[in-house]
Amino acid sequence: MAAKTQDYTKIVKDMLGAFPVDMTAMQDAYKTQASLTDKLSKVALEAAEKSTEISTKWTKDTLAKAGELTSLKEDPADYTKAMTDFASAQAEMTSEAMAAFAEVAKKVQMESVELMLAAGKDISEDATAAVKKATADVTAAAKKATAVAK
Repeated sequence: MAAKTQDYTKIVKDMLGAFPVDMTAMQDAYKTQASLTDKLSKVALEAAEKSTEISTKWTKDTLAKAGELTSLKEDPADYTKAMTDFASAQAEMTSEAMAAFAEVAKKVQMESVELMLAAGKDISEDATAAVKKATADVTAAAKKATAVAK
């Protein structure tokens, strides 16, 4: 009785063919990343717009006060008063602008953290689902390959 040799090339080919490649996990990960990028971009653009508004207001207010500072005065002491008033107003405007910038930064930080946590949850859920599906696919393929090899 002649011994029948197994065709290992066919077994390996059948086994590799039994392991399907599922691209949905990659597509889901891409969609999650694209969504996160889109949302973070909107947060950044909104912050840039708000910061520009703050800077513009601060500049306009400073120029208005500078106009008062440079106007002709009758009494030399009025120049000292104008300078003092300008410095006082500038200190107040600077404080207000810095507080407004801090609020923008705080909002950006809070929104970014919320988005990152939500994205992390989505990515974790996607990864868990992909691992479960891959495990099921591999188990089914291994059973099929075992059955073919027998």
